[in-house]
Amino acid sequence: MHKINVLSFGSKNFNISLEELKDYLNFNLITVNTDFKAQHFENFDVLFIHHDLLKNDSSYSVFLKKIKKIKILASHLKENNYSFFSEKLSLPTCVKDLNQIIENSVAKQNFNFNSSIKIKNYILDKNEKKLLKNEKFIILTEKEIQLLELLLGNKKSITKKKILEDVWKYSADADTHTVETHIYRLRKKINSKFKDEDFILNNKSGYSF
Repeated sequence: MHKINVLSFGSKNFNISLEELKDYLNFNLITVNTDFKAQHFENFDVLFIHHDLLKNDSSYSVFLKKIKKIKILASHLKENNYSFFSEKLSLPTCVKDLNQIIENSVAKQNFNFNSSIKIKNYILDKNEKKLLKNEKFIILTEKEIQLLELLLGNKKSITKKKILEDVWKYSADADTHTVETHIYRLRKKINSKFKDEDFILNNKSGYSF
């Protein structure tokens, strides 16, 4: 895993304080005071934005909302009225808190990214146990999630026996009827919410997308 790259801006004094701590930080730090543009953010994992930037010019809020990066607000204020920030770092702070908030934010983003899977024109959110499309969603069971992942990982149709082996691990109450029943219920849920009768296909060889 590469070392986390962090860009800090918004307050000259805040940047000076960070620069003095550079040797104790677990991430790569670059500080800029003025004249930054969207393309400057491409090589950074995290943006540290001091509250002074937003206080002095409200147009920056509109600008930052469009930046698809982890954004952390550094502020002396207790309130945080900016919903587009991933986290807030309360000032004054210490090296331990600086390292922790950066590492935790990146870990959380990676976890969310790895838990969101694209299936056709749907998103499978394993964290929330949801199948989503166009702001609509259905709640999935753990077995339904495992079934969808199995189908996604195979280009060819999967037999009922293979599904039993991988999803149910040949549990005592598992038989081909178990597979058929679960797929029937899942198809029904999907069709009811999304009007999609062709999400899971089947033929004589088994089931597929």
